[in-house]
Amino acid sequence: MRSSNCRFRRTRDVSPIDSILTRLLALHPKRIDLSLGRIERLLAALDHPERKLPPVIHVAGTNGKGSTTAFLRAILEAAGLRVHVYTSPHLVNFNERFRLGAVGEGRLVSDAELSKALEDCERANGGEPITVFEITTAAGFLLFAQNPADVLLLEVGLGGRLDATNVIDTPLASIITPVSIDHTEFLGETLEKIAAEKAGIIKANAPVIVAAQNRDALAVIERQAARLKAPIRIAGENWTATEERGRLVYQDDNGLLDLPAPKLYGRHQFENAGLAIAALRAITQFKIPPAAYEAGMTKADWPARLHRLGAGRLVDLTPPGSELWLDGGHNPDGGRAIAAALADLEERVSRPLVLIVGMLATKDFAGFLNNFAGLARRLIAVPVTDAEKGLPAETVAEAARALDIPAASRGNLDEALEAVCKLDLDPPPRILITGSLYLAGEVLRENGTPPQ
Repeated sequence: MRSSNCRFRRTRDVSPIDSILTRLLALHPKRIDLSLGRIERLLAALDHPERKLPPVIHVAGTNGKGSTTAFLRAILEAAGLRVHVYTSPHLVNFNERFRLGAVGEGRLVSDAELSKALEDCERANGGEPITVFEITTAAGFLLFAQNPADVLLLEVGLGGRLDATNVIDTPLASIITPVSIDHTEFLGETLEKIAAEKAGIIKANAPVIVAAQNRDALAVIERQAARLKAPIRIAGENWTATEERGRLVYQDDNGLLDLPAPKLYGRHQFENAGLAIAALRAITQFKIPPAAYEAGMTKADWPARLHRLGAGRLVDLTPPGSELWLDGGHNPDGGRAIAAALADLEERVSRPLVLIVGMLATKDFAGFLNNFAGLARRLIAVPVTDAEKGLPAETVAEAARALDIPAASRGNLDEALEAVCKLDLDPPPRILITGSLYLAGEVLRENGTPPQ
């Protein structure tokens, strides 16, 4: 039986990896400093593990990178292939960034394996300046080169052109998910500049598969593909992926696939799934049977993306009969996709929507929240405790009130859920915690349901 009483918040356990990462943070004064020179120096000192990797599918974009990668992984594994995966950021444990391939499903790297790879990189680096993402990317390349697999799914950390992952000369394919305004302090203030950074992963003669884009962003990507003679396949032009009668119907020049709806919820996931399918059908090295595409739709998993939490400590704090959802979306376009999915849920089963929101000061929080005006019954803002540059909760609440969303602030998740219980809504509410991947990680940790 659920209780509305708050429980003591658990302190975060320190893993063996944390102490190594703390030491590595001292090697560079900035968390982010986009450049390829430092990682190229380190990879040379490590005898170039990036040249000993399995074939690479490189994924860049603003929104949908992780979900698209999840569909790629699920389809490829269903086809019997061993799939390495490199993603970022992690939600709870740093090991989530590194998945080692095996027949069937892969596994997250162990503490012992990751510790050794990081320490090998630390020794090879010799105390030279390098960012944590750069040195951990090098560690990933070591792990992926040392463990056999059929393919590596390599997700860009930030941007593309100067991202530490962009040392791969001949990928099987490059994928660009929807590009929108985000990380302007690193990538530029305009959509065209951001698109140019993302298009930096395009390589000569390697196919590039592109999601539906703003016209200006697409023009930049098309010019770069033409310059490098990279065959380009674009959503809506070379293939379509649509929802029809609750199923995903994909069509391109090679024919039609009538597939189950994606396990990941939301209209945008049909588009992400279509992008993954288009990429795999553009890669001639793989022969994926239709059954693998079907299995991939139903098995793809990517936590904190319109993720309904079914059990756990935080779930126990919600009002009886309510729903608790989680999404790490944090920019206006991400908010638009979340709001559309919630509107679809509202049409199917009507419930009052309560948002619990925490955001960073570097994000367009007003643009994100604007998507929920007229949809959310109430908003409760919380601080993001695991991140630098977290917005004060009351600042988020004020921004919501300016959009005519009734809002209050609380000091933590437990207090926010207690406040939801006191609203005494009928029917019981649909609660969505959103606004930050840092907050999403805190939710999964506090709920006792970290990614596996």
